[in-house]
Amino acid sequence: MYAIIQTGGKQYRVEPGETLNVESLHAEAGSTIEIDKVLLIGDGAEVTVGKPYIPGARVEAQVVEEGRGKKIIVFKFKPKVRYRRKNGHRQNFTRLTVQNILQG
Repeated sequence: MYAIIQTGGKQYRVEPGETLNVESLHAEAGSTIEIDKVLLIGDGAEVTVGKPYIPGARVEAQVVEEGRGKKIIVFKFKPKVRYRRKNGHRQNFTRLTVQNILQG
């Protein structure tokens, strides 16, 4: 069984027992959250598609940790005018472990 969920403006394909990093949700480590924006549920040969979401369907996930991603360097440069700007960025994320997919 798998589901396609939407969180943080992005869509993820999830299965029970899978661990994934999503945009920061500001939840405590060890807590359980429910994601109710389920777009699609596939169960073997049967597929249920929402319009845009499936009513009553949800995905239960446990928060493993909150962290920060790898640093990326943002370097702006314009030739011939001595313009250089160097900046770094680390994106916050929440690591989730999917426990259950409920069809509703």
